[in-house]
Amino acid sequence: VQLQASGGGSVQAGDSLRLSCAASGRFLSSYRMAWFRQAPGKEREFVASIWWSGSSTSYADSVKGRFTITRDNAKNTVYLQMNSLKPEDTAVYYCAADSVGPNLYVYWGQGTLVTVSS
Repeated sequence: VQLQASGGGSVQAGDSLRLSCAASGRFLSSYRMAWFRQAPGKEREFVASIWWSGSSTSYADSVKGRFTITRDNAKNTVYLQMNSLKPEDTAVYYCAADSVGPNLYVYWGQGTLVTVSS
């Protein structure tokens, strides 16, 4: 399974970005998928996850109400719509697939950098 994240960039505080993560290979649409992020000098942290049907989602408190995770199983793609971005959202964002435990995922993408300036 390969995960290709894209959509990162440099924006101003208050702007929006949409990240995409396209899966290929022996990917199963039944996999739970998630986004994590890692800011400079910090541990990687959970951002959001979504069940295969899209009916169940989960968010970190820091992004609730601002970020929305969705998926298109026909395209094997998961999205992260990020609104009202803050400088503290600056990080490398990683997508992950196939949850095997709390915040434990088997497959990881290469990451896409999001920089938010004030």
